[in-house]
Amino acid sequence: MNERTTKSTRSTAEQRAFGARVRYLRLKAGHSQEELADLCELDRTYIGGIERGERNPSLKNILRIAGALGVSTALLFEQTGEGRS
Repeated sequence: MNERTTKSTRSTAEQRAFGARVRYLRLKAGHSQEELADLCELDRTYIGGIERGERNPSLKNILRIAGALGVSTALLFEQTGEGRS
């Protein structure tokens, strides 16, 4: 495995972990993907892509998601047993 493949794989794992955390917090808050998307002023398919680890959200969108969920950005990145892939 070359360095490029390793970096790509690591990035995907990080994106999946972040997405799982967003999904966990969204469900804990009682929101559907569509409701969260509306609160963030983002598209529902974009939220779904984040949750599946297919999207790499910008800082601006991470701030939107945190605000819509009523949590700190730090909580979105917290590594706990919940929301891990």
